[in-house]
Amino acid sequence: MKIVFVNRFFYPDLSATSQLLSDLVFHLSKSGYDIHVVTSRQVYDDPGSMLPSRDSIQGVQVIRVRTTHFGRRRLLGRLFDYMTFYTGAAWRLSAMLRSGDVVVAKTDPPLISVVATLASRMRKAKLVNWLQDVFPEVATALQVRGLSIVGKALQAIRNYSLRTATHNVVLGDRMADVLIDQGVPQDRIRIIHNWADGNSIRPVTREHNRLRREWGLEDKFVVGYSGNLGLAHEFETIIDAAGKLKETKQITFLFIGAGAQRDRVEAMGRERGLKNFQFRPYQPRELLMLSLSVPDVHLISLKPALEGLIVPSKFYGIAAAGRPTIYIGDLDGEIPRVLKEWDSGYAVRIGEATQLADLIAQMAGNDETAQMGMRARRSFDEHYDQRHALAAWEQLFAQAVALPTMRTFMPPQ
Repeated sequence: MKIVFVNRFFYPDLSATSQLLSDLVFHLSKSGYDIHVVTSRQVYDDPGSMLPSRDSIQGVQVIRVRTTHFGRRRLLGRLFDYMTFYTGAAWRLSAMLRSGDVVVAKTDPPLISVVATLASRMRKAKLVNWLQDVFPEVATALQVRGLSIVGKALQAIRNYSLRTATHNVVLGDRMADVLIDQGVPQDRIRIIHNWADGNSIRPVTREHNRLRREWGLEDKFVVGYSGNLGLAHEFETIIDAAGKLKETKQITFLFIGAGAQRDRVEAMGRERGLKNFQFRPYQPRELLMLSLSVPDVHLISLKPALEGLIVPSKFYGIAAAGRPTIYIGDLDGEIPRVLKEWDSGYAVRIGEATQLADLIAQMAGNDETAQMGMRARRSFDEHYDQRHALAAWEQLFAQAVALPTMRTFMPPQ
């Protein structure tokens, strides 16, 4: 049995979906599985890159299809990149699949599950969908232009690809509920959380963290935001809270990462005269343990309309680093449920800048902050360490072998 993963980005790319995919396929390859990856020749933050068309990495056979290279800055260019990847991936899958093989379709680009469904049916292969987000609902929630006309049609063909798959892997309970509401049979939905590697990310104390020294943060209480500053996230509450704390010299806000809103967040900080802001680029993976351990508390923000459609993967690295989280968004969101269960952080609604500022001031210099971080690490060890997810994936593939080649279409009740 051959297992073929399809995603637009893969190693050595460092985007979140690429890193998760790389972790999984390299583990499976070492365990003796015949693993192939169909991906693009692009790098997430460098659309002009041209990786080799074929590669063998740690026993994984990599096929990179040729696409346009417009990048993510303009919607039309991104659509061309998507369409050329759909075409190339469809051709490759049709050529390489055999009866009984398994295709695992991620969600970059959106609706790649539809392409994988067609190729799987043609070659009598088995389909597993691995949903990192739920499209087109995400785009609708972000008010992407033009989707009001075609959104329902895209949703219908997406649902067909989900209902006919042997398994649909989602990231949490809220996302599972969304699929059930769309008529996907519950027995075809499997929750496997995203993860971090608890061996490579461990808590680092202030005294032993050289990045704190290099960035001049030794004597500060650091409030961190690490990862993508994208359109799904809300930053006005954070900036307003920073404004309320700007006279508290002990507290500094640290942003590590990039994204569509980074320039805007920097500009808003300058406009308000905030001296307690610091920005750093994405750090190399080998420095992730140090960079995630620089903040004393991390912030995660997600617009409430996106709950159940996205689960911020940055949470797992934060928990591995033994740091508490303040979540800004839906109080009953996926991450707030974990924070409440483990008493490892807080949640505030968007717009509650005063409450956020008060929580940060309360946590600064409080011994309970470190205790919350220790509870976050315990929650990680029990549920979100890489080993749990990899074992769950191996179990899923063992079950997929015994299932029919393509599941019967199930209309919604």
